Amino acid sequence: MVKNGKTHIESLRDGRSIYIDGRRVADVTTDPAFANAVATAGSFYDFQAAPENIEAMTFRSPKTGEQVSRGWQLPKNHRELVERRKALEQWAGLTCGMIGRSPDHVASTFAGFRMGLSAFRDHDPARADALEGYYDYARDNDLYLSYVIINPQSDKAKTASGQPDPHLVASIVDEDSTGITIRGAKMLATSGVMANEMMVSGFNALQAGDEAYAFTAALPIGEKGLTLMSRRSYEQSATSTFDYPLSSRFDENDAVVHFDDVKIPWDRVFVHKDLKMAQAQWHDTRAHVFQNYQCIIRLMVKVKFLLGLARKIAELNNIINYPQVRETLGLLAAKVNNIEALIIAMEASGEYFNGYYVPNRTILCTAQVIAQTTYPEIIEAIRTLSGGGMIMVPSSIADFETPETRAIIEKTQRSVVTDAVGRVKLMKLAWDAVGSEFGSRHLQYEMFYSGPTFVTRGNAFRFFDWDGVKGFVDEFQATYGLPENPSLLSAAE
Repeated sequence: MVKNGKTHIESLRDGRSIYIDGRRVADVTTDPAFANAVATAGSFYDFQAAPENIEAMTFRSPKTGEQVSRGWQLPKNHRELVERRKALEQWAGLTCGMIGRSPDHVASTFAGFRMGLSAFRDHDPARADALEGYYDYARDNDLYLSYVIINPQSDKAKTASGQPDPHLVASIVDEDSTGITIRGAKMLATSGVMANEMMVSGFNALQAGDEAYAFTAALPIGEKGLTLMSRRSYEQSATSTFDYPLSSRFDENDAVVHFDDVKIPWDRVFVHKDLKMAQAQWHDTRAHVFQNYQCIIRLMVKVKFLLGLARKIAELNNIINYPQVRETLGLLAAKVNNIEALIIAMEASGEYFNGYYVPNRTILCTAQVIAQTTYPEIIEAIRTLSGGGMIMVPSSIADFETPETRAIIEKTQRSVVTDAVGRVKLMKLAWDAVGSEFGSRHLQYEMFYSGPTFVTRGNAFRFFDWDGVKGFVDEFQATYGLPENPSLLSAAE
């Protein structure tokens, strides 16, 4: 049976340890800080389970024959890759692209690992077997996974082992015949509160002496000793869906994760004290490509939504026919089309890797670089088009319920294309998207989730076909040279 929302939401009642505002959360499915986001998580599975969507959103597990999310699919050709992408687009559309760590994200990471299983096997066959088994388990149970792969910020000039507290960063502190024990912290556990399990790993460079930090493993979020310390809940602060239409429902949350001597069995340990494999797992497989391909698909949906918002604001303020406004919207439209074009291009020029078909890595890196500048430009344009309109909205829906204030609203909130309610509704949406705490978090997220610019641009440099373009120059240079006749050289001088 296809996993649905009720099944997923019920699975989160597992005794997990989550703290916010100095209190431990009794039940994330009902707590006002998380309930709406959890319901949104459930809606992903309800959508895929709807009879009219099953074929597009799921595929049959090769092991059980049951339908599971296409996020777990390992495409064998271009057609299957595109089918998978279209499913991911539909999931992203449910939240206007605002849920960055939807179930298909870490599923894509594990799909990338699985396609590169040979790289794990070359380093440690036992760990490769564990990865293969866990991938099958997570796929066949259609798990919602989160991950923590970034170290807590302390002294960035020092490695994990060089920090004043050797247990600041999660590391292996013990091991026996049954598994490893980890202690320390990782971040940011985006969507962790509404996920089933968590992968713990690292993306930071490691060096000799950091072996205890060079591991990748997975464990249930309800595991004893695992604690999530949540940031502020934007959902809990939202006065209503009308006032905060995005943050009231799509606050996926972020949390610091602390591991207090948490035991992880060997069949869930995929990298073990291996400095080389800690890096190879991302790039010698296609995990980095596949997980960030999902990110760019989601971003495409998100910027299309924001572009529509920008256009509606221009119409609302009756500035749509100003030449400079059309120029701005035309530039934004080109940038949004560029993101979609890069997705199509990375699919069309994809490669076969270990029998699977994956997106073009160089174009994926290009898309990441462009995405980091495109999103802020769109946000800035929405601010410019809105002007003071986002600020002059009523304080809350309560102002519509009081005759005196409603009369003022209807007098001051005017537009040639809608009534006062319509104007306030659009401007509140715009504010939530770009000006609220939720909107500000999304700007920070889109600019840095794939790493600082020197990392994304470094990857674009690292994976570009420099031999090809240098060869092009070499071939042209080979068509000419110094004249063989010295007299011609003298004439030239």
